[in-house]
Amino acid sequence: MKELIGTGVALITPFTKQGAVDTASLARIVNFQIENGIDYLVVLGTTAESAVLSGDEKQLVIDTIVGANAGRLPLVLGIGGNNTQGVMDEFIATDLVAFTAILSVSPMYNKPTQEGIYRHFAAIAAVSSKPIILYNVPGRTASNMEPQTVAKLARDFKNIIAIKEAKGDIVQAMELINQTPEDFLVISGDDMIALPMTLAGGVGVISVIAEGFPKAFSDMIHFALQREVDKAYAIHYKIAPAIDYIFEQGNPAGIKAVFAALNLCEPTLRLPLVEVSDDLNAKIKAFVHGF
Repeated sequence: MKELIGTGVALITPFTKQGAVDTASLARIVNFQIENGIDYLVVLGTTAESAVLSGDEKQLVIDTIVGANAGRLPLVLGIGGNNTQGVMDEFIATDLVAFTAILSVSPMYNKPTQEGIYRHFAAIAAVSSKPIILYNVPGRTASNMEPQTVAKLARDFKNIIAIKEAKGDIVQAMELINQTPEDFLVISGDDMIALPMTLAGGVGVISVIAEGFPKAFSDMIHFALQREVDKAYAIHYKIAPAIDYIFEQGNPAGIKAVFAALNLCEPTLRLPLVEVSDDLNAKIKAFVHGF
């Protein structure tokens, strides 16, 4: 799956001031990514505020991104949840023609055992017509996919081809790289350690910060893949303060503040999420305008 090597971005869903999906801004953001070197786009992930979108709004987001992309970059679609049968039904019912792969989060809230996580993804793999990227994000799901579980899934199911690893633990990331098959892709889901993960043998990142600074962050990952370490770290240290800023008061509030500073969309979110504070917004604006 060479299409998934490099920098992917987890696209936001921009809203108008009145709270409707802003398709014009979404198309602008897609073009902004493509024009600045991003390698692939992730649709309807956590950063898209998928949890507060209706079924019709999700389809509108998909149609807008597919139309704006016009076949230029590979697309990954987020389909996941903590009701295994419901996720299977969604896999079967969704038109996946436009997508290279599916990003599926480990079940959240009900805290399954490792065996439960294994069986969840085994059931999904059995019905999926597309390759699956596992998504481990314990900070949101309240359970961790252990490397042994991931390695077993990778060995047992040919269509489970990658993991977005977002525990933020470089040791676990190295264990994943070491324990999984050679052709299994370990993708960073944590912007701050995307560079060391890539240098350790990962294949890149599905990023939030790259959405706001696509050229710089994708250049950093490409330098890492080419083992041009000094060039890569020079970019990392330049952009690192912004990574802290955008997650300080939650995602995607921070990255939407970046986009507002870039005049790409409004910073509007849907409850229960709210915009960043005035103080943080001032820091973000200053960073964007000084970058």
